[in-house]
Amino acid sequence: MISLTRINLIIVSRQSLFPPMPSLRCLVPACLVALAVAGCASTQFEAAGRTPVHPLCQAPGETVSALVLWGPQWRPNQKAVPEREAAAQRGIEHFFAESGCFSKSHVRRIVDDRPIATLSPAQVRVIAASEPMVPSRVLLITVRELGPIVKLSASLAPVEGGTEVVLEIRSVTIATGEVSADFRSHWQHGGPWVLKGVATLEQDIGSALQAALKPVVVRQ
Repeated sequence: MISLTRINLIIVSRQSLFPPMPSLRCLVPACLVALAVAGCASTQFEAAGRTPVHPLCQAPGETVSALVLWGPQWRPNQKAVPEREAAAQRGIEHFFAESGCFSKSHVRRIVDDRPIATLSPAQVRVIAASEPMVPSRVLLITVRELGPIVKLSASLAPVEGGTEVVLEIRSVTIATGEVSADFRSHWQHGGPWVLKGVATLEQDIGSALQAALKPVVVRQ
């Protein structure tokens, strides 16, 4: 006969070899946390206005020098303005330094509180003439939005977030004063269960410029 003590030992050994599985009730919160962290992100881009017929970046074989004038124009209740403007400055400078959009470029921020959108082609040409080397093209970039977004809904994914960049872009040819493009672009990266902060804003504005200006070759 098998003693009671031996039976107890057999039960204990089986439990140690096959620990009990967590219940479904315990697994559900863990799965939700994993979804919230990983998310299902996608990128969307749209442009409206006088969009360019050809990419604003130089074409293969071209040698174009450009002055890039940029400035922010935030909504009245915009938060963390200095941090956003610093990220925008770094992102814009990095894009034009590394993208190959133009052979030569100089990035300047308008600092006298003049909205970029109010500058006429004649005023732009005067500003360009003050450069050590007069550029052949001037890009005027107004940063309207740069930051994280969060939307709440009653769907299966009640949280939808990400980051967005809204830019207004004009291109002026210095030789003629012609405005070859004048449009607003909206770049967004996110989706259900995506929660993002401000850490990627510098890269986000670079991605938005990539979509709007379409450089032929991007150097890594």
